[in-house]
Amino acid sequence: MTIRYPNGQKYVPVQRAERQHTSQLSYSNRGKTLEDELNDSNEYYLSRNIAVIHKKPVPIQVVNVHYPARSAAVITEAYFRTPSTTDFNGVWKGKYIDFEAKETKNKTSFPLQNIHEHQVDHMESVTAQNGIAFLIVRFSSLNRYFVVPYKMMKEKWDRMKAGGRKSITLAEFEEAAHEIIPGFMPKLDYLRAVSTFFNTQRNETTER
Repeated sequence: MTIRYPNGQKYVPVQRAERQHTSQLSYSNRGKTLEDELNDSNEYYLSRNIAVIHKKPVPIQVVNVHYPARSAAVITEAYFRTPSTTDFNGVWKGKYIDFEAKETKNKTSFPLQNIHEHQVDHMESVTAQNGIAFLIVRFSSLNRYFVVPYKMMKEKWDRMKAGGRKSITLAEFEEAAHEIIPGFMPKLDYLRAVSTFFNTQRNETTER
């Protein structure tokens, strides 16, 4: 199926991480994308009344449909109605949550070209309304996960716009982001990391 953006440009999806075959991962987790893992975590949060967070549906305009049989229809061409914002949103402890999830095979840095300007603008708007916006990055080759607060991401984005480095280094992740240590139930307890930086931001606001 061919999907195009509102301007007609063909949509080329970001390649998901290849199947994992390292000794660090259990057999049941091999081949799972970051999106799959986050969906599992969100189901866990929902079942325990911890949070209500879901993957956002992407609205598309169907252009062509192929009917290989009377009872079957296959969409062969479609357009995004509007540019996508971020991957997930929901409510946690009375706060609006909005975040993007990205994977990279790079072992030393995360390329900022994986983020789009309209997504940064969207997260800026969420933050301005006292929502919680952030980025979750998976270094697939290292099996490491980080929650990146919007404030940190925006600093690196502005640095790039000013002609500086076009990526966030792993060292910068280790210094200023919040690493998620994979567990069992759920595997990615990302809200624990979010709670850490949210409480820090709230304390900074109170002190002003």
